[in-house]
Amino acid sequence: MYKIVEKTILSPNIKKLVIKAPRIAQKTQPGQFIILRVDEKGERIPLTIVQENRENGTITLIVLEVGTTTKKLGAMKVGESLITLSGPLGLPVKVKKYGTTVVIGGGIGIAEAYPIANALKNEGNYVISIIGTRREDLLILEDELRNISDELYITTDDGTKGHKGFVTDVLKSLLGKRGINYVFAVGPTIMMRVVSDITRPYKVKTIVSLNPIMIDGTGMCGGCRVTIDGQNKFACLDGPAFDGHLVDFDELMSRTLIFIDHEKCSLDLYEQSQK
Repeated sequence: MYKIVEKTILSPNIKKLVIKAPRIAQKTQPGQFIILRVDEKGERIPLTIVQENRENGTITLIVLEVGTTTKKLGAMKVGESLITLSGPLGLPVKVKKYGTTVVIGGGIGIAEAYPIANALKNEGNYVISIIGTRREDLLILEDELRNISDELYITTDDGTKGHKGFVTDVLKSLLGKRGINYVFAVGPTIMMRVVSDITRPYKVKTIVSLNPIMIDGTGMCGGCRVTIDGQNKFACLDGPAFDGHLVDFDELMSRTLIFIDHEKCSLDLYEQSQK
């Protein structure tokens, strides 16, 4: 049922997949995600819905191949089907007319930054997009974001394109010169933490999209538990977007590392099986 109808290689380890999923396409809103399994024995992983086409009944996913499941997914071909696909999950990001807004995407987080920037623009906001990666060949959706943004800034860690440094460098510069009403950030946890720290003194509304360990996506397993303003929340039901100034980032960062050894072992076994 969930057939891959289109596949594009964005970089050696980043793939864009267009998947037939009519019911999900009809209901999805910016900021929501799906959980999929590649095969019968596969793990469940969450991926952001980058775009939907209600007329064609398709959704677009962008996959960074970092672990066993994402490598399996990236190796799938047009015409092949996923065994399960659940969604749309999570709460949509609340979008309205804020004024001058900044959307920040770091790494594969750019995939989620795009639909949020598009939604903010459709509401009549002035949209400033900042995207950053380690190097130029990892940049994605640059043209798409340029088309919907009033301003687009690019950063790379190694300086191969745009500003040499981090997205937070550009954010600091903007906050010192411009009146910013709203910031949305998605990407590496440390980046979202720094963004939240930077905007806190300015009292700018700052929303971050969290990426804790997630399993069932329905609130039953508790794997995606996060602490927001001292209270337990589930990213799959209450998020994944939260007020960045209220997130316990210390806890989030430590919990995301719990299974890192298991993930490495799984990947090693998978790569050995492919030789």
